Amino acid sequence: MQKILIANRGEIALRIMRSAREMGIKTVAVYSAADRDALHVRYADEAVYIGEAPSSQSYLCGDKIIDACRQTGAKGIHPGYGFLSENAGFARQVRDAGLILIGPSPEAMEVMGNKLSAKAAAMKYNIPMVPGTEEAITDVEEAKQRAIEVGFPILIKAAAGGGGKGMRIVDTAADFEEQMQLAVSEATSAFGDGSVFIERYVSSPKHIEIQVLGDTHGNIVHLFERDCSVQRRHQKVIEEAPSSILTPQIREQMGKCAVDVARSVNYTGAGTVEFIMDEQLNFYFLEMNTRLQVEHPVTELITGIDLVKEQIRIARGEAISFKQEDLVINGHAIELRVYAEDPANNFLPDIGTLQTYITPKGPGIRVDDGFEQGMEIPIYYDPMIAKLIAYGKNRTEAIERMLRAINEYHITGITTTLGFGRFVMQHEAFTSGNFDTHFVKKYFTPEVLETGNADEALIAALVMEQLLSENATVYKGIASDERSNWAKNRKEI
Repeated sequence: MQKILIANRGEIALRIMRSAREMGIKTVAVYSAADRDALHVRYADEAVYIGEAPSSQSYLCGDKIIDACRQTGAKGIHPGYGFLSENAGFARQVRDAGLILIGPSPEAMEVMGNKLSAKAAAMKYNIPMVPGTEEAITDVEEAKQRAIEVGFPILIKAAAGGGGKGMRIVDTAADFEEQMQLAVSEATSAFGDGSVFIERYVSSPKHIEIQVLGDTHGNIVHLFERDCSVQRRHQKVIEEAPSSILTPQIREQMGKCAVDVARSVNYTGAGTVEFIMDEQLNFYFLEMNTRLQVEHPVTELITGIDLVKEQIRIARGEAISFKQEDLVINGHAIELRVYAEDPANNFLPDIGTLQTYITPKGPGIRVDDGFEQGMEIPIYYDPMIAKLIAYGKNRTEAIERMLRAINEYHITGITTTLGFGRFVMQHEAFTSGNFDTHFVKKYFTPEVLETGNADEALIAALVMEQLLSENATVYKGIASDERSNWAKNRKEI
């Protein structure tokens, strides 16, 4: 497998390509009409056009991606995250075509892709579960009675769901039937599967996930936890590793449970086992994501392990290059997803041109992005611009570095989540570690961004003034020094 195709775009495609290049592996990019000039297309060794801008005509077309492998001689496909990364049907297509998917088996994807079958697999190893139903609801009255036994409030969840779709909180038995119908309707519309089940609603949960790796030799390890509790619309926006509240004993217990969940489906590759944790630090299995996660860099920074390289080695049939006892936590890392979204308007996506785009640098700062100044943010895809990661010797230093990086990150032309990130980093609930998945609802209002936005506008104006001043000096020098070859070349340009 000396050449691989990356079936994705933007920052994750670039991040995968960089690790592949370090391993001496050639890379193939695929791109849509909207991404002709994208950075991942320019960085790859080869690039293949696969269709029009809508993902349904390009990045979600498995046949076109496999054809691109045949055209270029790529033997493996890395799906990144999103698009086809957890699509069992595509995984089978890849296998049937004689290619290697850098990810788990289609069988593991199928089991873990449905929350009910995932729970059934995990229960074989006595993994803690939130009290509720173990099968899809078929009888409304029976389900209502079970909800009464579990105790309100309860949560109705889509079995095939994700991202908060097909999910309803029910406070009383009187509301149960109506909310269940709404959940079924939304699940059917979003996933083509109206199956729902119920769980006790954990009112102030932490969202803790464990990174796992499995190989084809039966080795499965965990790489500690990430706290992903700061969310909007049930989707993560800030993640950190390690968690600020886990004890060594709980960390060990959760790690063992995560490894057992992976073992229940003979998991290979990188995956994430997600848990919710209540105020008494009791944890319960939530689901398993059968792919690389957006937040994987924080795990890489505290462990020193390149997860993409491990994925590729495992796909080649190699054993994991380390053992569980070799892993230790070093320092602390925090990631902010920099989205083209307006936090003051319910985090609605924004589109436009990156008129100014200056990334932060310096000690402990990592930026995974796929854009440069002057590029447009397409309307067709996820609005994430970059992953901004700060690393420090401890949590305090990581927060301080994140604040510096946010202040150095200059973006104009679109609205972003940078100001929201600054607000979180400075809030007492976050700095103390005393926060849960309701952080946004409890503490965030659009008004808290007004001062920050004014400061950003002033900084942007000063940056532009400085650039204009430097350009004026350059052009003045060109006009006054015709003997300079550099000046002459600049004039020709």
